[in-house]
Amino acid sequence: MLWDSEGEAVATNVSDWVEARPGAVIAGEPEKWFALHTKSQHEKAVARRLTELGIPAYLPLVNEVRRWSDRNKHVEVPVFSCYVFAKLTMRRWDRMRIVGVDGVLSVVGSRGAGTAIPEEQIGAIRTLVDRSLPWTSHPFLRVGQQVRIRGGALEGMEGILISRSGNNTLVVSIDALQRSLAVHVDGYKIEPI
Repeated sequence: MLWDSEGEAVATNVSDWVEARPGAVIAGEPEKWFALHTKSQHEKAVARRLTELGIPAYLPLVNEVRRWSDRNKHVEVPVFSCYVFAKLTMRRWDRMRIVGVDGVLSVVGSRGAGTAIPEEQIGAIRTLVDRSLPWTSHPFLRVGQQVRIRGGALEGMEGILISRSGNNTLVVSIDALQRSLAVHVDGYKIEPI
């Protein structure tokens, strides 16, 4: 039997409960962001299927110009190819439900248990993509100083500060994916964390 946060019985088994309340949270367990590894070029379909199941999904997309022999075309492509983010509790039935989605290969993390991604890292990616700030892909870094930006459009964003040819760059990383994005931060007030 499954109970809600008020102690009321909601279903006799997990599948009944999931059908009745898609996206619901088991009493007191917070939802967290997890990265899902997808088949190549299945990211948009996976994000759509997750949303249809009532699971919050985030697929950061960027516009690119693709050139064919006869024309140029603007297309939306994933920032991180072969990955979609999903917000859920990572109970056993959640994992089974997720890997059952067509196009999902696995949950990123050790032994399929998933590694939670901090809300701040997802927020930083949203800020870069939603505000159309200029950024580039960057190799994942583990070394360097952790900093926070104070003021301006990037207020509160945290990442690793590096310097390349005298230009200051903030690297925002998604640890679980071992992927990073870099944005120039010259002119921003930066403080160490």
